[in-house]
Amino acid sequence: MPKYRYKAISADGKKSTGIVEANSLQRARESITEKGLWLTEIVDTNETTLYKEISFGGPTVKTDHFTIFCRQLATMYRAGVSLVEAVQILRDQTASKTLSKLLDSIAEEMRGGKQLSEAAAAYPSVFSPVFIYMVQAGEVAGNLDVMLERLAVFFEKERNTKEKVKSAMIYPAIMLVLMIIVVFFMMIFVIPQYAISFEGMGIELPLPTRIVMAVSEFIQGYWYVVIAMLFLPGVIWRYIRRTESGRRQLDYLVLKIPVFGTLWHKQAIARFSRTFSSLLGAAIPLMQGLTIVSNVVGNAAISSVITGMKEKVMGGDSMSEPLKQSKLFPPMVVQMMAIGERSGSVEDMLDKVADFYEADVDQMAERLKALLEPIMIVLLTGIVGVIVMAVMMPTFKMMESYL
Repeated sequence: MPKYRYKAISADGKKSTGIVEANSLQRARESITEKGLWLTEIVDTNETTLYKEISFGGPTVKTDHFTIFCRQLATMYRAGVSLVEAVQILRDQTASKTLSKLLDSIAEEMRGGKQLSEAAAAYPSVFSPVFIYMVQAGEVAGNLDVMLERLAVFFEKERNTKEKVKSAMIYPAIMLVLMIIVVFFMMIFVIPQYAISFEGMGIELPLPTRIVMAVSEFIQGYWYVVIAMLFLPGVIWRYIRRTESGRRQLDYLVLKIPVFGTLWHKQAIARFSRTFSSLLGAAIPLMQGLTIVSNVVGNAAISSVITGMKEKVMGGDSMSEPLKQSKLFPPMVVQMMAIGERSGSVEDMLDKVADFYEADVDQMAERLKALLEPIMIVLLTGIVGVIVMAVMMPTFKMMESYL
């Protein structure tokens, strides 16, 4: 019988691993979920000695396509279309071939008697815990139309925030790559031509010129070392993030990066507030909600705070105090959480916090885009200008000697 190696999370947030024997991948998933575990990864050990990954590295869907699917599913179900029929219609309508195949499988399982949450849970790389638990809550409470509408709003806001942050990052990333290409081109093709001319001048080259020529010679002779140095930070980053403590420390440092760290911090706070508010509004149990939030917040340092908050709450403490002690949550978030706890309106308070930080992220991203464009242009111009001036200085010096 085939064996499947899995990783999962229990209801109290503890991670577990193991091996289960089952006739099929679907049956293996079902046996794991029957134990009350949330499956995060499952691997067929019989396919390869290196264990071929099935769930992660498997089907993925673009955020745009999934957000549109959620909105259309909510609209169609609210309009009176049966859930199975709505899934079938969206299967043919979606622009994503991957999502179309998944929806075809989900529709088939739903015709066989499964609920939407149960059928979608088989694809954790596409349908997040937030989606599964909120749909499940709607199915149990009989208000699935409300839950689908909440999900549509949730993913739309999440997508908008991500796109704003991404748009603020794209321009400097493109300009950085362009600067590297321009510098490499000048050092490999332009500077060597001038170096030949300088040899026949018979004058002592200025220090900036000698530095540029030395850099050019190094890049020509050891270009592979330079390329390796460009990729080295990424390799080190991935190596450190292999451990939980490494991820936590790196993510904490990321939040302290000037300007961009503040943007990512606000995005994480917005995601925490929006996700937690949505789960509480769906009547998801508090401990289960905190477990889900800690796994989807997107920053290991903040996730660690949420995990600690869950342990404190289980011991009878308030939710706001651990956030205050962590120093990673702004005072406004802590105060709003405390007010929500006293008034019994945590969901509403978090919803307001999410609205505030999502708007703040939008404004900050727009300001960054407007500010970074001229800065990057000036930086690129300055680097090229320094190289050009270093090349032209011997010519100016020779002209002065003739005067």
